[in-house]
Amino acid sequence: QGSGKTTTCGKLAMYLKSKGRHPMLAAVDLQRPAAVQQLRVLAEQVDVPIYFDDTRVAPHGQVPRGNAVAVAKAAINEANKNGSDVVILDTAGRLAIDDELMNELADINKAVTPHQIYLVLDAMTGQDAVNSAKAFNEKLELDGLILTKFDSDTRGGALLSAKMVTGKPVKFLGVGEKLDRLEEFRPEGMAQRILGMGDIVGLVSEAMEKFDQEETAKLQEKMEKGEFTLDDFVSQMSQVKKLGPMGKVMGMIPGMSELTKQIGQDGEGVENQMGRMKAIYDSMTRIERKKPDLLDANRRRRIARGAGVEVTEVGQFMKQFESSRAMMRAVGGMGMMGKLKLMKSLMGGGLSNMGMPGGPMIKTKKSGWQAPKDRNKKKKKR
Repeated sequence: QGSGKTTTCGKLAMYLKSKGRHPMLAAVDLQRPAAVQQLRVLAEQVDVPIYFDDTRVAPHGQVPRGNAVAVAKAAINEANKNGSDVVILDTAGRLAIDDELMNELADINKAVTPHQIYLVLDAMTGQDAVNSAKAFNEKLELDGLILTKFDSDTRGGALLSAKMVTGKPVKFLGVGEKLDRLEEFRPEGMAQRILGMGDIVGLVSEAMEKFDQEETAKLQEKMEKGEFTLDDFVSQMSQVKKLGPMGKVMGMIPGMSELTKQIGQDGEGVENQMGRMKAIYDSMTRIERKKPDLLDANRRRRIARGAGVEVTEVGQFMKQFESSRAMMRAVGGMGMMGKLKLMKSLMGGGLSNMGMPGGPMIKTKKSGWQAPKDRNKKKKKR
């Protein structure tokens, strides 16, 4: 109960749809009056069919008028008619000590014989999640676990414990509120993240799924020629945003865990900064985007007014673009050995000094922080 079960059904439908499947959602939660409406909204957002029968739903505080087993069977029949190849049954949330609802779940299982039974657990509830997992597995043979709210500060204690007491695999992790924030569970990647080592394999895998491959190929071709424009810079920034909250992305890059602590897990500061950068870009004319050297003081003031930012931010934006362009040109001119050396430096945490969109503009100065030139001045005085 309260674990995000219905939202997870919507996320699972989006995940399966992205894999070429044809899922259908089924509202089998007759206990909670808002559950059917919530699932209908999710089905509309994901653009998948849904089966529901709101005449059977319990009015607030009353016993359901219908039988959840009958709804589940009707949903399977409807899926056979409309060509859906996966039916996701959203059953009512329940406590393991509620024998009546647990028996209902067993009846549904017997009636429709699902291929997979997942228990959705809140990763933030700790030992309660573990106890629930154990009780549910004893009553109903589970096929796997889905842990939600994994984008919080939790590091995975509930995950490890739930896996231990049930012996069942963790299938997915909910890592954010948006419907595309569902990840397949990778044990190696999770172990690395728990230890603060990042998950570069998971990041690359996610990038391959979510990046526009055609755009990426065009950018690579430009890099080989030493070309990199403001249009490319903003396009690159948009691609990075597809990976989700920047705090999560940083946490998957080896050596970036300290920066993740500074910007927060959700990376809200980075998200805001990237939005301001996009506003600066949108305030430029086509000629200015093609020829950024034209940006004199007057043009920068006009762009700042249009974007609703300070003139200094326009200057910072251009510096970051120049940094990215220099890096792209350097990579484009490298041979294979040079690129391997660059990858080695990135794995060692050298990414924070590169022109990564949304990165260097973030102000994370701590008390006592000094620019390199100021430190050099102090050394000379000594």
